[in-house]
Amino acid sequence: METLIPYILDWANLLLRWLHVIVGIAWIGSSFYFVWLDNSLYKPDDPELLSKGVGGELWAVHGGGFYNPQKYLLAPKKLPEHLHWFYWEAYSTWLSGFALLAVLYLFNANTYLIDRQVFDMSPTLAVVLAVSFLVAGWLIYDLICRIFGQRQQGDRTVALLVMLYVAFASWLACHLFAGRAAYLLVGAMIATIMSANVFFWIIPGQRKVVASMKAGQTPDPIHGKIGKQRSVHNTYFTLPVLFSMLSNHYSMTYAHAYNWLILIIIMAASMPIRQFFILKHKGVWNWWYPTVGSAMLLGVAVAIAPAPQPMSAAAEAPTLASIKPIVAQRCVMCHNAQIANKQIRLDSDADLIAHSQLIYQQVLVTRAMPMNNSTGMLEEERLALGRWAKSAQAK
Repeated sequence: METLIPYILDWANLLLRWLHVIVGIAWIGSSFYFVWLDNSLYKPDDPELLSKGVGGELWAVHGGGFYNPQKYLLAPKKLPEHLHWFYWEAYSTWLSGFALLAVLYLFNANTYLIDRQVFDMSPTLAVVLAVSFLVAGWLIYDLICRIFGQRQQGDRTVALLVMLYVAFASWLACHLFAGRAAYLLVGAMIATIMSANVFFWIIPGQRKVVASMKAGQTPDPIHGKIGKQRSVHNTYFTLPVLFSMLSNHYSMTYAHAYNWLILIIIMAASMPIRQFFILKHKGVWNWWYPTVGSAMLLGVAVAIAPAPQPMSAAAEAPTLASIKPIVAQRCVMCHNAQIANKQIRLDSDADLIAHSQLIYQQVLVTRAMPMNNSTGMLEEERLALGRWAKSAQAK
């Protein structure tokens, strides 16, 4: 049964991750499409369309057919019988993402959430803080929008305050949780904000518009204004969320001593890149935006490039026999015949030699393993494994 539980969790991880990617593509795809559509519409010349209240239209060709989407300034005079609502893409993405977070991180808090060199806490406290992090993210963001969103120049004020809050949340997460988990939780916090925008504001506003029309009343334009504001926020949030979801594969970012600053800069770099494409939809090609964003990414890449490792060429490389106790104490509990994480075993001489290059990279260069240094590997042990792995590759 002890070996069956990890196997079941692996299947849950696989299926939930698969579902999360599928519904995430559907949500992001529809979000990007409507941002493009809004910025690509032009005012119709047809008096009949204008009399109906159509404020913008577009002709497009795709898949062998012609399409003519139209946007009404407020709402059509007559409500159509069949009206499609875009919300399950957002809800499904959040629900599958939270389930995946629970299976992989919350149920394994001691391994994935906690780095005792960052902040020593119990698994229960780590889970409570992680969930609270998501809830607080939405509440503070929503409060910022409520207080400052309706003022003159409110959009800019809200944008600045939200960016400052996300930067603070990134710093806080990286000082509470293991780096890998911190990056993921920041992304999950932003994704929670995005989904909550749909659930609490965008869809309820649209329902109120529909209800007003059914009652023969003129819909309040404030619902469209708020919905538009939250939708714009969501489109700028998308690239930071995608990076944080992918970051667990790239330990050179989250395992760095200044991981919080790296996360802030990379998320900030995505903003001008996204702005370039939004303006491009309007026919404005401003290459300064992607240039600035790319320069920020290049700056991070150069700044965190691994330094040469302090291994003396004259020092004799440790023998396989001398490093096996280190591996047995620090690595084998996760890489053995019963539990072979990533299908990697390190419990035999042949396995150690076969994975010597990976050991060098993961233990010494990126320092990603042991994960969150949960087994307490010492610096001299890292150097010894590095010297041995280097010599094993040379043979």
